[in-house]
Amino acid sequence: MMLAVLSLQSASVHAASALFPPALSSIDTRFANPQVTETPDFQRHVVPLLRRLGCSGRSCHGSFQGQGGFRLSLFGYDFDADHKALLEPDSRRVIVAKPAKSLILLKPTDADRHEGGERYKLGSWQHHVLRRWIENGALPSSDEPAKLTTLEITPKEILFRSSEDSSELRVVAVWENGIREDVTPLCSFSSNNDQVAVVNESGVVSNRGKGDTHVIVSYDKAVVPIPVLLPVSDLFSDRHPQQESFSRLDELVVDKLRKLGLTRSELCRDEEFLRRVSLDLAGTLPTENEIRRFLNDERADKRRRKIDELLATPRYATWWTTKLCDFTGNNDDQLRNALLVGAKTGSDDWYGWIRERVEQNLPYDKIVEGILVSTSRRPRESYRDYCQRLGKVYQKSGVAHPQNETMPLYWARRDFQTPEARTIGFAHAFLGARIQCAQCHKDPFDQWSQDDFHLFKNFFSGVTFSYGQGDADSQADYKEMIKEYGLEKTTGGRLRREFTKLVKAGKVAPMRDISIAPPRPSADYPDRPHESARLLGGDSMDIAKVQDPRRIVMDWLRQPDNRFFATAFVNRVWATYFNVGIVEPPDNLSLANPPSNKPLLDYLTRGFIESGYDMKWLHRAIANSRTYQTSWRPNESNRDDQRNFSRAVPRRLPAEVAYDALAQAAASDTQILISRDRPKGRAIGIPGYGRDRGYNGTTRDLMHAMDVFGRSTRISNCDCDRSPEITLKQMIFVRNDPSLMKLIAPSKISWLGELKALQNSPGPAAEQKVPLLIERAFLRTLSRFPSDEEITQAQSDIETFQDPLEGVQELLWALLNTKEFIINH
Repeated sequence: MMLAVLSLQSASVHAASALFPPALSSIDTRFANPQVTETPDFQRHVVPLLRRLGCSGRSCHGSFQGQGGFRLSLFGYDFDADHKALLEPDSRRVIVAKPAKSLILLKPTDADRHEGGERYKLGSWQHHVLRRWIENGALPSSDEPAKLTTLEITPKEILFRSSEDSSELRVVAVWENGIREDVTPLCSFSSNNDQVAVVNESGVVSNRGKGDTHVIVSYDKAVVPIPVLLPVSDLFSDRHPQQESFSRLDELVVDKLRKLGLTRSELCRDEEFLRRVSLDLAGTLPTENEIRRFLNDERADKRRRKIDELLATPRYATWWTTKLCDFTGNNDDQLRNALLVGAKTGSDDWYGWIRERVEQNLPYDKIVEGILVSTSRRPRESYRDYCQRLGKVYQKSGVAHPQNETMPLYWARRDFQTPEARTIGFAHAFLGARIQCAQCHKDPFDQWSQDDFHLFKNFFSGVTFSYGQGDADSQADYKEMIKEYGLEKTTGGRLRREFTKLVKAGKVAPMRDISIAPPRPSADYPDRPHESARLLGGDSMDIAKVQDPRRIVMDWLRQPDNRFFATAFVNRVWATYFNVGIVEPPDNLSLANPPSNKPLLDYLTRGFIESGYDMKWLHRAIANSRTYQTSWRPNESNRDDQRNFSRAVPRRLPAEVAYDALAQAAASDTQILISRDRPKGRAIGIPGYGRDRGYNGTTRDLMHAMDVFGRSTRISNCDCDRSPEITLKQMIFVRNDPSLMKLIAPSKISWLGELKALQNSPGPAAEQKVPLLIERAFLRTLSRFPSDEEITQAQSDIETFQDPLEGVQELLWALLNTKEFIINH
């Protein structure tokens, strides 16, 4: 049974519990009497108690160096190691022959002798638990840890009605062997937002303020979130007004708003919708003509038509390829060693491979399969033939790794060569999960242990991207070529330079390629079986004879009960549209970081899978919803709402979109038509990030702007690699950076240059066109018509200039410096 069920608290579980014996009463009741005869279980009682007392915490014996020579596993999940530490010879921590002399009974009850202070009182139930365990032999639980099936928690949702309310949680552990026990006194409790609710060590939840959050219950490997809500207004439940819904998605959003007393903002205006959806779907501002046509279109379904139109444009493929390159880590700086000296940057190939598939609307799982299970060689192609083929490609085009059916460069990054780095990077990119904590200790926010991490990493430990690795024939080909050219003693960068010379001379030289070797033992964990692997939440398996263990991982990703793969992509796309994910941060799908609206996330995930992982289905489902088309203007109830989607949250344009918007607003109509659908030369179509190499031939101005606006560095695959913050440097850039001044100055490709040419041609005087120029400036920048007051003010300012076009240039500069321009609203 997959351990993911530990997070479930369905009504069916409670109904089925009637088939089982009644739960044992809580341990604090059973061990209140000093004459208790029950023997506590090490895993079920002693270890959770030590965690509850703080003994295995970061600041105590759970730290890496321990305390006072005594070290426990962090949060107490390595039962074997903890038992050995407690019973270490001559340590006097546990003395079975003289239990009362055991230090774990003496020190915690004596604040003067114990640096951690008094942890429990002599004669308390905690004291009786530890004493009885020692008196009965201080035994470990068993050779194999017991398996917790689920936690039954009541109530499963807490709905407060006033700030004075409180609610007591009751937690029943259900074990695989049928034991059911009230473990409330052994659980750890925490709140995700102390301003909404707090919880004490006994599981009593008290309200602190209006809003919603989750209380997290931890016991053994289970981490279970319990929703806590207090309505923000009187308009909750039956008093909630009728809210318009376009789809099931909207209904699920409204269900949550109804509980909280949040009412949704009005429908956004047509010009707001057009600007918002153009920026989100295609990374591009709408043009003047697009705005005029859309506002004049009287068809009832014109918004749906616009969404479909944008999804069919090359701009959509360009922008969402860039997003996928963010997620997967397309970074020139990390691809240098994968290429021959002087080869074109690998990020072009990476970007091009993904873009071709996004443009074809290839299912998301197929794209991921082409990355995850990628190979360098063609079927039945020998290593020597592969090297010969790539050498010819390099001679012809300077590309060291041409596009294949799969995309092997994902495995070529310099920071991706250890199994640990691959596991962490893979989890970020395709699981939306941060599992790096489990590399060293039990993840406090999820169910993953060290064994889970190190057995999962074995699926990737045999993958190499190097010269002549893998099967014996490949190794023989490589050695033969090295010997043929007398390079046996040459290493490192010099060897790579020699290979490049050979290829340029038309000879067959070794090339790096992907190979799969049997899993290797880990120097850090020699006691762990390297031929054994385990999917997250699954059972261990022997992969020694599996041809490509990555295929097992890919099949697991597609399983309907996989709680990461489809959910991670859905959540990231949602976050792009709404400023925050349904799970926030979007790349942290841990059990302790639950979704703000689980039914909504489940619905979209299920629909995405049923659509065949159709990315356009997901975009349509979101963009056509009443939720997405809600205005940013708040009402009295939702002014402070940032996580329940009752209004659009204004957000700064991403770096690439911001720069292209600046460039388009200042460009001539002809230049806009030329560059609009071309990926190359546009910021949203930059293939890879490479600080030292530049952006594949783009200008230094663009490089500088990308740094200023916080483009994703693609270092860790974490969503935090991209900065959404508004900074002083950005404000200075838009006000007076030379590159921006160049954009708005009259030139052959600028709008002002185009106007100047018209001014000097026969026709009406420029002064007569000023109201129209003001209108056009607003449409180019803010994607709306100016108000009468704005026209009057702008016209008054322009009249102070001898040349009206200088005034128009000043107006354009002023509009580019407004919050309304740099914010997607």
